[in-house]
Amino acid sequence: MTGDAKRPSAEEIMLFEKDPVTKIATITINRPDKRNAITIASRHRFADLIHRCNIDDDVKVLVIRGVGDHFGTGDDLPEMADLFSDKKDVSWLHDFKIPENDGVKYPPKGSYRHLASVCHLYHRTGEGMRDLHDFKKISIVEVKGYCYGWQFYLAGDADIVVSSEEALFGHASFRYVGWAARMWQWTQMMGLRKFQEMVFTGRPFTAKQMYDCNFLNSVVPRDQLEAETAKYALACTRTRPADTIFMQKTFFEIYKQHQGEYMGSILSGWLESMAGLVMEDSEGLSVGDDLFDNKLTDMVKSNDERFPPDWKLSYAARPKDEPSEIDLLREQFEAQNAMLREQMEAQSAVLRELQAKLAAA
Repeated sequence: MTGDAKRPSAEEIMLFEKDPVTKIATITINRPDKRNAITIASRHRFADLIHRCNIDDDVKVLVIRGVGDHFGTGDDLPEMADLFSDKKDVSWLHDFKIPENDGVKYPPKGSYRHLASVCHLYHRTGEGMRDLHDFKKISIVEVKGYCYGWQFYLAGDADIVVSSEEALFGHASFRYVGWAARMWQWTQMMGLRKFQEMVFTGRPFTAKQMYDCNFLNSVVPRDQLEAETAKYALACTRTRPADTIFMQKTFFEIYKQHQGEYMGSILSGWLESMAGLVMEDSEGLSVGDDLFDNKLTDMVKSNDERFPPDWKLSYAARPKDEPSEIDLLREQFEAQNAMLREQMEAQSAVLRELQAKLAAA
């Protein structure tokens, strides 16, 4: 196991509710103190919830969102550190839903299968990595703040993505390893040229940049995000019956498979399996077994400092956004309105004074 008494349960992290009247279900990622980082157990629960919604006749549309300021930052790093460590009571068996003391021996370090087994696990349905892709109902992802790692997979797999203006998208793995599982789907959804830019530079993309490459359906101010998501969800559930949606999703699935999506997922797993063969640059970062043994947070922070200000992964290190032309026009309009209101109030005061004098005469 990779259990930790301080780590919340899968049920606490993945909240679920549904409304049989509207036929809208909602999965809420609830770990705001860790920027909604997910555990392996919560990812398995997510897969189970998708499986149940897929067959539930009371569900037509599924909304996925996060509690707090961020949609999410991917995996729980301390749990990943346990998996990459030499602890004898911890192995990747947990990701295969096999208890540690169940008579199953995981392939040892040094073997090809040690990393390849889990890398190839991630392109299969049932593990929480591609379940949303295979979902035969309508899925809507609501993004705010960070959309990194595992949550970035969800945004790539969803049918509709609604985002707040300040959201950032990407995967830190592009900086530290160079690839990630199921990269083909992002290539399809972002377009080759822009996804290459993300992979080669390792930089996050803003909501506007993701909208410009057709990854997002709508971008709104943060205070309008939930209302915009509800507008999409209600419209989707009111259009066609669930049987028609199943047919529509099958059509789009065939389109993506014609472009080789599943083959690309297998290929991504093969690439990830080769991480141990990479020879690092002398000044580069090691992605070996000691990656998590060093002070990972400090390493990530110092590495982020090597990138241009507007390409940093952390909000704290990024420059404040300059006001857009629309923002400047809005400020001018509001200032003019305020001036006009003051003038009208002054004129009203003069008029009231004259009326009072006339009444007294």
